[in-house]
Amino acid sequence: MAEKTKQKPAKSSVQAETQIKEDQAIDVLLRPERWEEYIGQEKIKRNLQIIIKAARNRGEPVDHLLLYGQAGLGKTTLARLVANEMASSIKTTTGPAIERAGDLAAILSNLDDHEILFIDEAHRLNRLIEEVLYSAMESRKLHIVIGKGPGARTISIDLPPFTLVAATTRINLLSAPLRSRFGATIKIDYYELQDIEAIIKRSAKILGIEIEPRAVEILALAARYTPRTANRLLRRARDYAQVNGENKITEGVAKKTLEYLEIDSLGLENHDRLLLSAISQKFAGGPVGLSTIAAALDEDKGIIEEVYEPYLMRLGFLRRTPAGRMVEPAAIEHLGLKLDQDKNALL
Repeated sequence: MAEKTKQKPAKSSVQAETQIKEDQAIDVLLRPERWEEYIGQEKIKRNLQIIIKAARNRGEPVDHLLLYGQAGLGKTTLARLVANEMASSIKTTTGPAIERAGDLAAILSNLDDHEILFIDEAHRLNRLIEEVLYSAMESRKLHIVIGKGPGARTISIDLPPFTLVAATTRINLLSAPLRSRFGATIKIDYYELQDIEAIIKRSAKILGIEIEPRAVEILALAARYTPRTANRLLRRARDYAQVNGENKITEGVAKKTLEYLEIDSLGLENHDRLLLSAISQKFAGGPVGLSTIAAALDEDKGIIEEVYEPYLMRLGFLRRTPAGRMVEPAAIEHLGLKLDQDKNALL
């Protein structure tokens, strides 16, 4: 009988997987390791440094921290910086990965003294898991129920001093009892444009690629005020330069990079333009409800609300009202749409 031969993955799949691994490795390389390397968010840095210094002076772990803000703004980086400043190790997991109370119990019972537990996407923890965290955070005790029905009993396990750092993009989905148990709640907002430019320059230096000042400006404007996006655009510009025999990222390379990525000068991607155009052309600029927009775009409401809308509102292109979403004049001008005064509709 002939032996079956395993099929090799398609070349495109292998290339995509390789690209993802390379990007992840570069992300780690570009991540700041000390406060001096962390650009922007000065108020947050000052607050955290005070909390950390006070904890070190007392010989205690840092208070539990809740970090919230849009994806890519540096929540994971801040968690690692706290660990570095406290000379502590850090264990990382995500909300979806903790499916049962036993999963959390295994993680907590294996923590070392003063270790930091970082839970990303904390808003996706289920309520049973949150309830286990209450006593773990407050009294450093883990209460486990063994058995079911009348014969069930509860045992308590003492936990070492530890710090929970939770990160979320949807703080409203965390229960009030859990939120109240954090010693500090920190909102991470979009970065200033000059900070994004400084991040691009720092990353280019680490990657060993020369970049012209005008190219820095172009990439920064398209980076959505987000460090992760800025570094991603820089990597793609570096790829474009190398493939086309350029030894540095010029203004032309930066513009061509954005062109093939279908990103415009303000960082709007295709889905952003589709959203604005749909509200403008199908619903006369709004107001229109989120469910209606999602149906028109065949997109999930959560994606629109969490991913697309925050940046558009930051630009002043979109407004949420009690009656629904409305497109602002700045977006109409940017997209090159025209207002039909007779029909009071956008064309």
